[in-house]
Amino acid sequence: MLRIRLQRRGRKKRPIYHVVVADSRAPRDGRIIEDLGRFYNLSTLNKLELDKDRAIHWLKQGAQPSDTVRSILKKQGLMYKMHLIRWGKSEEEIEAAMEEWREQRAEKEEEKEPSKKEKRRALLEAEEKEYQKQLQKKAEEAAKEKAKQEALASDEDEEEETKAEEATSEEQSEPEESAETEEIEAEAAEEAVEETEVEEPEPDAEAEEKEEAAAEEEPQDEAETSDVEEEDDSEEEVEEETKAEAETESDDTPSEDDDSDDEEAKVSTDMLAQEAIDHIENTPLEELEGFVTEDEDRVTVQRAWEEKQEEG
Repeated sequence: MLRIRLQRRGRKKRPIYHVVVADSRAPRDGRIIEDLGRFYNLSTLNKLELDKDRAIHWLKQGAQPSDTVRSILKKQGLMYKMHLIRWGKSEEEIEAAMEEWREQRAEKEEEKEPSKKEKRRALLEAEEKEYQKQLQKKAEEAAKEKAKQEALASDEDEEEETKAEEATSEEQSEPEESAETEEIEAEAAEEAVEETEVEEPEPDAEAEEKEEAAAEEEPQDEAETSDVEEEDDSEEEVEEETKAEAETESDDTPSEDDDSDDEEAKVSTDMLAQEAIDHIENTPLEELEGFVTEDEDRVTVQRAWEEKQEEG
């Protein structure tokens, strides 16, 4: 018995199916009688390349299609056409019936509701577009704020420049006054020196003896002061060493702020919808506490979170 069936070709994980006519006793990849076309089931539209006239020919010869090939031929209208031929309809009647069948099929495809998978994909795309719009809006607001701050900074720089120019002009006007005051101060200093030279008394013998005695006592005082200074220097060195040790210990021990920054958890609103869904699916329920916030308004992310809670 003749069979119209699919024969697998192509490479691993990328199959291409040949629509062939073969003996029912032959193996799947064995000898064939005729190759009728190709069927690419990996494409989104399930692309089909088929010689319809030769398929009708072999159906007239009694070839029986497999279940998969029968569904393919049915979608192409070949099984309906074969039914009309068996009823003995003329070519004009067959063509009119096929045209009516095509119109009805087109109306059904237009009225056909999208599948659950297609609805979810469309919803995910809409949410992604909305999320991108929000990101773009935030970026524009940040750019405006930055431009505003730069304008304020430029105004402050201009004010500082004007102040500096005023200060320089004032300094240039002051040199003449300062020169006059310096001359007056110099004259006063010279007069004071002359007065001290005139009023300086002659040294007495008793004053000379007191100065000699003070000179003899000075070395002892200097030794005592040097000992005191050495003790102060040693105390300062000890204090500096203790401060350095405390600073090294504070550097080695991480601060609470660093821990808080490291432990800062991500939230779903900071991610794309698909990234948030993948994170929910791949993370244990205990670690997802606080991940989905109240601000999350994307349906797909909320649905994934509810499914994760049901599984847990």
